[in-house]
Amino acid sequence: MSFKDAKKHTTLCVVNVVGTERISPNFIRVTLGGDQLQRLPDHGFDHWFRLFLPQEHGETTFDLPNRADTIGYLKYLRIPSATRPHLRNYTVRAFRPQARELDIDFVVHGDEGVASRWVQRTKAGDTVALLDQGRGYEFAPDTTFHLLAGDETALPAIVGILRDLPRDATGLALVEIPDPADAQPVDAPTGFEVRWLPRPAEARPGSLALAAVQAWTTDSPTTVSAYFAGEQALPAGARRHLVESGVPKRRISFTGYWRLGKTH
Repeated sequence: MSFKDAKKHTTLCVVNVVGTERISPNFIRVTLGGDQLQRLPDHGFDHWFRLFLPQEHGETTFDLPNRADTIGYLKYLRIPSATRPHLRNYTVRAFRPQARELDIDFVVHGDEGVASRWVQRTKAGDTVALLDQGRGYEFAPDTTFHLLAGDETALPAIVGILRDLPRDATGLALVEIPDPADAQPVDAPTGFEVRWLPRPAEARPGSLALAAVQAWTTDSPTTVSAYFAGEQALPAGARRHLVESGVPKRRISFTGYWRLGKTH
């Protein structure tokens, strides 16, 4: 499965917050739990999902469509706005099927955005829902080098990919973060270089990771597999560079998680 296959997934889980923990200056980890997680497939890698968050005031309905195709989205929009949950996309940071628990790492940026406000105020027992969307990163069997790059919003996805890649995989992971203390322990193959890129306050998000990708070269572009995610200028620019370097488009997985200037 890949990003394009997301509409095929139909597992919807209504779960509860088990606890929260600030794990670094700009990240809060939320642990979700509930019996419905026993239905959730464990895709590994950059396993992502639609997350339905409660209204900030009043009641919220979690009687939701179990598919993210056009019909499912129209059903979601038909829910009265006063009770319709907010919809965002997130990546699994860790999944413990036997314990029926799942961790999500949220980037916190003050009171900008519904998700950032919610994660700073949520408490154990609060209800959310998630709709499985599979994984985005697919790599060819003949891959000899993996190039991964993203800003802080892509950190959970990149860490998950590194964790689940074959142990003999080789490559480079470029992770841009707002603060050096936001770097996390990584279970990467021994043949990987993981490069953390702390971003100056005045720099555009994604710019350091993009510059590092643009400085990267290879003598074997046809056996590279790549994954780029984050502020949309980063994956778009990184993909353009690789295509110009001779990497086939089909070997590049990329997605814009957010857009600068637009609340996310």
